[in-house]
Amino acid sequence: MLDYRAEFDAEVTLDGGGELRARGFRLNIPHADVTESEITALLVAALAPQRVERAAVSDVRIIAEPHPPAADTQAERVRFVELSHVITAGMVTAPGLPGPEITPHLTRLASRGVYAPGTEFAIDRISMLGNTGTYLDSPYHRYADGADLAGLPLEQLAGLPAVVVRAVGGERGVTAEMLAHVTVAGRAVLLHTGGDRRWGTPDYGVDAPYLTAGAAQLLVDRGAALVGIDAVNIDDVSPDAAGERPAHTLLLAAGIPVVEHLTNLRELPPLGARFTATPPRVAGFSAFPVRAFATVPAEEPEA
Repeated sequence: MLDYRAEFDAEVTLDGGGELRARGFRLNIPHADVTESEITALLVAALAPQRVERAAVSDVRIIAEPHPPAADTQAERVRFVELSHVITAGMVTAPGLPGPEITPHLTRLASRGVYAPGTEFAIDRISMLGNTGTYLDSPYHRYADGADLAGLPLEQLAGLPAVVVRAVGGERGVTAEMLAHVTVAGRAVLLHTGGDRRWGTPDYGVDAPYLTAGAAQLLVDRGAALVGIDAVNIDDVSPDAAGERPAHTLLLAAGIPVVEHLTNLRELPPLGARFTATPPRVAGFSAFPVRAFATVPAEEPEA
């Protein structure tokens, strides 16, 4: 097995001023047939959180090196990064929506009369909206003939290569221009806006970040597998939006699931993580909480 790196010269203009020039810059690449545009996108992602106005690469040389042998027979060592909020009784996910009700169906005390001496169990009941906590929207959420939770393939939900788009501290809307140099085909596109910092507060849904219609269309056109955001909604929910939901409309029409209310995206690298968000297989249901997480290659300790 071989690992591949690209060596190249680069010229970068930063958004807001400043330039970078590099000779013999090296980046890890996924395969030997990577294009210059893909290398440019990888370079822009590697420079995050710096916002790039323009980037160009030249004199590209692909280097192949033997993949180092595994230290043992175990699977590749990874660290797990939690990306979902905890669900608690009565919590508010989005302003105006009721919180979950969590009650016992069979208490441990009552179960003692059902099972053998010394054996007890708790059986719990939860009543909640599908749109609770960190959840996934299926196409059925927007379209009556779209795939419901039971119709989503695991290949679109588990172990997806992720690209993290840094959009913290800028304009509310994540635009097509901000995604122009990002390679999204077959990937989970995770929008790190910092909106989760207000989770659980009255301001969580106020002036929240969102994905613009133009950016949603770009993600559809370039074949994103899934789109997630660490904010109250993938769409603008301010009064000025007048109830329009273009991001949901475009993404779900293309069969691209949406995950909302993510958290902790700051812990992920721009590239290299794999993202999972799997809801239960409920037929005729449009959205449900997920245990969203990512795996990131763990750094080996120095000898």
